[in-house]
Amino acid sequence: MSTRRVGTLRLGYARDSPLSSTAMRIHLLRALFALCSLCAVASAAASASDDWLVVQAGQLLDRPGQPPRKASTVLIHAGRIQAVRDGHVDASAFADAPAATRILDLRDRFVLPGLIDSHVHLTSDKAGIEAQLESVTRGTAFFAYEAAVNARKTLAAGFTTVRNLGDRGGVTLALRDAIAAGKLPGPRILDAGSAISTSAGHMDPTLGFRDELHDALAAGHTTCDGADDCRRAVRQQIARGADVIKMATTGGVNSRIGTGLGQQMFDDEAHAIVETAHLYGRKVAVHAHGADGIALALRAGADSIEHGTLLDADTLALWRQKRAWYVPTLSTVNGYRERLAANPGAYQGDVRAKIEWRIGITGKALRQAVEGGLRIAFGTDAGVSLHGRNADEFELLVEYGLTPTQALRAATLDAAELLGLEKELGSLEIGKHADLIAVSGDPLLDVRVLKQVDWVLKGGRIEKSPLP
Repeated sequence: MSTRRVGTLRLGYARDSPLSSTAMRIHLLRALFALCSLCAVASAAASASDDWLVVQAGQLLDRPGQPPRKASTVLIHAGRIQAVRDGHVDASAFADAPAATRILDLRDRFVLPGLIDSHVHLTSDKAGIEAQLESVTRGTAFFAYEAAVNARKTLAAGFTTVRNLGDRGGVTLALRDAIAAGKLPGPRILDAGSAISTSAGHMDPTLGFRDELHDALAAGHTTCDGADDCRRAVRQQIARGADVIKMATTGGVNSRIGTGLGQQMFDDEAHAIVETAHLYGRKVAVHAHGADGIALALRAGADSIEHGTLLDADTLALWRQKRAWYVPTLSTVNGYRERLAANPGAYQGDVRAKIEWRIGITGKALRQAVEGGLRIAFGTDAGVSLHGRNADEFELLVEYGLTPTQALRAATLDAAELLGLEKELGSLEIGKHADLIAVSGDPLLDVRVLKQVDWVLKGGRIEKSPLP
């Protein structure tokens, strides 16, 4: 008798049997079929248990703005929150969870929802002369890789969702889709496509370059002049797949033009952009520094004002009435200071003067906004500041008027509402995406602990851990 092993099944046949060869084949085929069935069952069982996760937290901020829970347990299935319980329990405490459900022990950590950055630019960390040079020496492929690296840094910093407000050649639109399909690690992305400004406005890419380079530099960017042309610009971005529309109603700090930071768009142009975006169900984020440009955007019905550096009483009153969100982006000053420290010639001419002004006025508008009761959402302008350092914004928000509780809410529930995702993100409640992070300290006592995130889960999947 000879014996052959197939998996854990043993088959026997007689060597001297005339049917031994045929019998062996039949037995072997039956065994393989049985083994495949067993493997399928085992694989299905493994997949079922792998699709569940129990997270045990030392403290749990499940609903930012409310006090945190003490020892707690979160049950996750298929990437969403299934239950939240007091105390540390295992799968047996949940009727639907398989006995083999994995347990993630975070009993020595403070657990909170994944953070949301409402204003990033993933394609680059460069600025000033360095960014100007990069724009004419690097191609779309380079920026695609750069964006992928920056997305990974952002996710590792605990930011599981971002709103990208400026794209190069469709790079972040494609990155958004690749991340959503699980092809690359990174945060969920809501993308604005190419931001819209008027000719000679803040986001006109030809500023500061010779005339003969303008056609090449303008490719993939969107400027508009006149109401009809601005409607076309919005429709162009929506056709490309933009989730949100970004426009500039004022000059910018980094604009290579000496026209200041006041209004640079006419009323009919701003209204055309907002009305067209809203017609297609898209929100509008507005770059605006000067009070006149902020007021213009608010009258047009903008959903958020980015930067909002200069405020007066009338503008604050209008802002309260319109209930648009304020995204302060204070982190830009960190980027400016660090680049100037490394290279005093990093910015030149009018740009350098505007940067010095911006550094000096930091925090003033936020204090006015807090006192005026404006709705504030977290955003960094990462790209001007460094990617992966998004949590630096918390320290500035607290320094200039928010409490740690308010700052955390701005980066979770409030940012989720701004993005139109409050039913999906921002808190650890049943049915929402299982996006959560864990830190070693209590951010409600010291927001600086958010600069070192130990664990990141996005959609129930562990994206970062301190373990090898």
